[in-house]
Amino acid sequence: MAKDVLCEVNSCRYWANENKCSASSIYIINHSNKEAHKSAETDCKTFEVK
Repeated sequence: MAKDVLCEVNSCRYWANENKCSASSIYIINHSNKEAHKSAETDCKTFEVK
């Protein structure tokens, strides 16, 4: 399990100093029914606007 989760989306409510994610858990989804092979094929569902 990752010790630190980094995020550059500073408009997210969970964004913290040094690009850290302060959410207690992270939920990532795949954009299609196929296996993802690139980060662009995924999305962070944990994101919430500040």
